[in-house]
Amino acid sequence: MVINQKNILDSVIYSYTTDSDRIEEENRVLRETIQKQKEEIEKFRIPPLMVCDVREVNNNHAIIRIPNGNQFAVNIADGCGKIRSGDTVLAEQKNLTIIDKISTTKVFNVENFVIVEKPKISWSNIGGLRDQIREIQEVVELPLKKPGLFKKVGITPPKGVLLYGPPGTGKTLLAKAVATSTGSTFIEVVGSELVQKFIGEGAKLVKEIFELAKEKSPSIIFIDELDALASVRMEIGTSGEREVNRTFMQLLAEIDGFKSLDNVKIIGATNRREILDPAITRPGRLDRLIKVDIPDKETAAEIFKIHSEDMTLNKDIDVQAITKNIIGFSGAEIRAVCTEAGYFAIRDNRTTINKEDLSEAIKKVKQEEKLEGEDYMHMFG
Repeated sequence: MVINQKNILDSVIYSYTTDSDRIEEENRVLRETIQKQKEEIEKFRIPPLMVCDVREVNNNHAIIRIPNGNQFAVNIADGCGKIRSGDTVLAEQKNLTIIDKISTTKVFNVENFVIVEKPKISWSNIGGLRDQIREIQEVVELPLKKPGLFKKVGITPPKGVLLYGPPGTGKTLLAKAVATSTGSTFIEVVGSELVQKFIGEGAKLVKEIFELAKEKSPSIIFIDELDALASVRMEIGTSGEREVNRTFMQLLAEIDGFKSLDNVKIIGATNRREILDPAITRPGRLDRLIKVDIPDKETAAEIFKIHSEDMTLNKDIDVQAITKNIIGFSGAEIRAVCTEAGYFAIRDNRTTINKEDLSEAIKKVKQEEKLEGEDYMHMFG
């Protein structure tokens, strides 16, 4: 009987101890949860800080520019470190006092404005254009692969090239192919995207693109539709045109630069060379001009062979006859012919393409080209 009472007492004590430990553990978890909730609530109470650019610094005072473009003279709080002109800082929204410095000066996430890639297009993917390939290899590929050769000869290679010619003739393919052959990072940007809303932002974006290119060197900056940014400057114009000019001047400054571009090359592309400002094509900038024109008969045949290589063609198709009918087409239009021919076969539930499919595809592309030309003329009455 005594033994049973002792067992019961031990059981009660063990149960009490276990419950006490469990309750203590629950209290600890609750205290941690409450503390985290308090910290989260405190975060909501902290007012947001404004990201500003420093224009000038004088002792403990600075002139900053806030995102809407307005400028203010403000105080600099202790503990911010050395603040210089051009830095990006955090300022209190109420009195705009500078309270911290951001380690980077980048306002933009540059990679949202550009396409950064390692292309996989080889020279074999380009039909014809032998002269153009040779020239771009001399200006871009050779200096990146054999820089010592230029030092021995005692000359400085051009900083960039300008590819010009009608749309769809292979300008972008040339730029990507030379990036592939040199193992360079390919940074593609459209000229119109460099023009920003507020004063100075476009110029800063240009600067940051060149900084990105230097970080990822060897690299190639490919600026498509260059005429959107680098057209002939006018003395009289709107505020928007003046901002375009500021961005353009920053581009010229980056190409010239106080710092060497090292393993960074610039390739510009345009369909309208005649409206470009002479400043961009003068010696020392994009001084190697490469015309990429509509393919001739031999080049058209090579382009058709490249795009039809993976297609299942009937044996009765006369490639020479097809080539005669596509003379005057750009490379993009020849590719469109192959694609449309494939669609004609798919509509008839066939896997083989015959000469009628190609003939209809050529007619369709010619008709679309004619309609586009008429629409273009109607735009101007």
